[in-house]
Amino acid sequence: MTLPAVLAVALLGLQAAALPGRDDPAILRRACPDYTAYASTPHAPYSGGPLNLPFQRPAEACRTFSSPAVEEVIDDITSRLVDKDLAQLFRNAFPNTLDTTIRWHTNGSTSSGTNSKRDGAQWTGVQTFIVTGDINAEWLRDSTNQLRNYQKLAAKDKSLYSLILGAINTQSEFVIQSPYCNAFQPPALSGIKPEVSTQKDTVHPAYDESFVFECKYELDSLAHFLQLGTEFYENTGSTEFLTDRWYKALETVLKTIDAESQPTFNTHGQFIQNQYTFQRETTIGTETLNLAGVGNPLNSETGLIRSAFRPSDDATILGFFIPPNAMMSVQLQKTAKIIKAAGGPASLVADLQERGTKLAKAVRDHGIVQHPKYGDVYAFEVDGYGSRILMDDANIPSLLSLPYLGFVEKSDTVYKNTRKMITNKASNPYYLVGPQFHGIGGPHIGLENAWPMSLLVQAMTSDDDDEIIGNINLVRNSSLLGLVHESINVTNIKDYTRPWFAWANSVFAQTVLKIAAERPHLIFGSNAKPYIV
Repeated sequence: MTLPAVLAVALLGLQAAALPGRDDPAILRRACPDYTAYASTPHAPYSGGPLNLPFQRPAEACRTFSSPAVEEVIDDITSRLVDKDLAQLFRNAFPNTLDTTIRWHTNGSTSSGTNSKRDGAQWTGVQTFIVTGDINAEWLRDSTNQLRNYQKLAAKDKSLYSLILGAINTQSEFVIQSPYCNAFQPPALSGIKPEVSTQKDTVHPAYDESFVFECKYELDSLAHFLQLGTEFYENTGSTEFLTDRWYKALETVLKTIDAESQPTFNTHGQFIQNQYTFQRETTIGTETLNLAGVGNPLNSETGLIRSAFRPSDDATILGFFIPPNAMMSVQLQKTAKIIKAAGGPASLVADLQERGTKLAKAVRDHGIVQHPKYGDVYAFEVDGYGSRILMDDANIPSLLSLPYLGFVEKSDTVYKNTRKMITNKASNPYYLVGPQFHGIGGPHIGLENAWPMSLLVQAMTSDDDDEIIGNINLVRNSSLLGLVHESINVTNIKDYTRPWFAWANSVFAQTVLKIAAERPHLIFGSNAKPYIV
């Protein structure tokens, strides 16, 4: 028996034994195995399917959050799934964020209502801190996507409602203090020690290392902050998150994207120093920006917003990165609708709507380019001078995910052309193919690893039954530990990165739920009725 398994058995024994302190949550949690190690080892009971996938949920006392509504969905879906291995993978993946990544949640009863001495933020009211997995830091993008599956349940489960409301409040503080940063330390009020980073970065604007884990400016991080609120409203009808602090965060977002919409040179051809610069001591080119941390020049008159890094945390080559611009255009317009519904300032509503509409037009005007084989397609990155990068990356937002983001319909001609381009090895250098796995990868991991996330997005943006179930099965077959990995080596599915990556598991569960609602026959059997959360 492995050490993690022994620890789990010991924990269960402590729960069952009539010992002093057996009901003390703190004592039980100290007995819990490290989940990164736990996730690297198979555990019983096994699925009983051809792959015999293991059960990878931690013992109940070790789970970081619980929801009766989530458990009900697990029971409903797994009882209907024909494929026992697929059922086991869903059983592990759907609750993975709740089971393992909620590091801190408070209803606000312990908050003083004053600024923290450590970080200057105002940790008042409900707060939630969520890590992505094996790093004890919160990424705005990851945490928003990790919670996405639970948004639909928040209206009927008060605990999930509170959890997501707290996440919005916490992200608001992160954005207010450091809008250029992508990953954050545990809030001071949580009592959790900051994660130590070994990176040597020179960043402007400067940031507090006790507050920020990493400060790569990624436009999609700000768009995801808006998305967390818009999805909460769409699923609950609640505008409770529209606090003074959230409005302050929104104001900060708008100031940031205005600053990042400026060109590299003014109308007289003189260099304008960008407000954000980033340099890292590294031998990896994608981990830093060239030209003394500025990045390659960008032209004026595009209406696009610069992004220094991609959602993979890799540096952009041409800073007008199309997918997050498309995402931001959608979220600005959705935010306008919420503020209008809440009776907010009419001038702000009009401003957000105009910004979103203009940005969507800019994406189409400058992001659509001519491909010699596929015709009009969306470029991955452009610079406003005529240069473009034709490729796609697995991380969301991506070109493949444009319908998923709500920017276009799946039937859109330019999107269909783009989809053909990026799912072909001959036209997308990061579409990786091997004897055991295939899919879109990216420079973050290398030239042999494709990401299961790309196959799941491909399934969610397809109308082809064979393509959908084929991609689902490929992810299932490569998830031999019962969890979805970050990336898979296309020549050997046993060679993977990250046994525990909550974002990927959330996307898998979301894909299954989408199929259950729209194409139930693919996973529940012929004549099956739709299952809608």
